[in-house]
Amino acid sequence: MGGPLKRERAVDLDKSTTVRFFRGSLPIGTSQSDTIDAITEHAIEAEVTIPTNCTSGTCGTCLVRLISGEVEIPESLPPGIDDFLVSQGGILACCMPPIGDIEIDIIPPL
Repeated sequence: MGGPLKRERAVDLDKSTTVRFFRGSLPIGTSQSDTIDAITEHAIEAEVTIPTNCTSGTCGTCLVRLISGEVEIPESLPPGIDDFLVSQGGILACCMPPIGDIEIDIIPPL
């Protein structure tokens, strides 16, 4: 279980993205879409609750753990997350979109 990779987003317009949500080891929802970008929007589609506040990465309220796959992480991290949390698989669901299919644990890596 490595942390998410920092890289440019490779968009494949012909492929939908599947986001699977877990609470620990329990699967709690799935969203598949070719139009949804934010993980928080995937969560709404899957009827999974991820707390949010600012929706810009400032507050860190939407911190979740990336189990598998990759997300787009900006070179300059937003105030709501730091390098340590990223190294533990932490991502902000509001502003770090998936790069392909991913699995998310809604329990943050704290």
